[in-house]
Amino acid sequence: MVRSIGGELLEMEGSSSKARITNRLQAVKCYSGKSYSQIAKETGLTNVYVAQLLRRQAQLKPETAPKLRASLPDLTDELVDEMLKPPLRSYDPNLIQEPSVYRLNEAVMHFGESIKEIINEDFGDGIMSAIDFYCSVDKVKGADGKDRVVVTFDGKYLPYTEQKLEHMVSRLPGSQ
Repeated sequence: MVRSIGGELLEMEGSSSKARITNRLQAVKCYSGKSYSQIAKETGLTNVYVAQLLRRQAQLKPETAPKLRASLPDLTDELVDEMLKPPLRSYDPNLIQEPSVYRLNEAVMHFGESIKEIINEDFGDGIMSAIDFYCSVDKVKGADGKDRVVVTFDGKYLPYTEQKLEHMVSRLPGSQ
């Protein structure tokens, strides 16, 4: 299927289409002169979620679309329509080579085992959801007066369950 967005023909399937749409969304943001944090404040979203929306890594919800359009008036109807669709969530495996991404990965890998132990100690046997999840990036001044990066991961706790046969729906009488 092929559609036109702003005179540009786009294939609606595949990563090349996602890249083109993402490039257009990034151009709208750039043209606005606004930061992700400014757009976040105007829409009531987190700055990371705004970035996810404009990178087609998150789905724009219909009730949020008017707020995003008010913040970014150059968003076309076609771009908004694309953003309302579930995205193809993906990443470029070469992204790990980008220094900021590499350091974030390194920090999680270095502190991950301790974080896991504290989650288990405080909550029990379970994990943090990356779906029912909020993330933000903030700038603060450290005790030494130097700028510091604060990355907040706010995920729902998901306990592991004991796998009892009696709770397995596909094995209940009459389910086959």
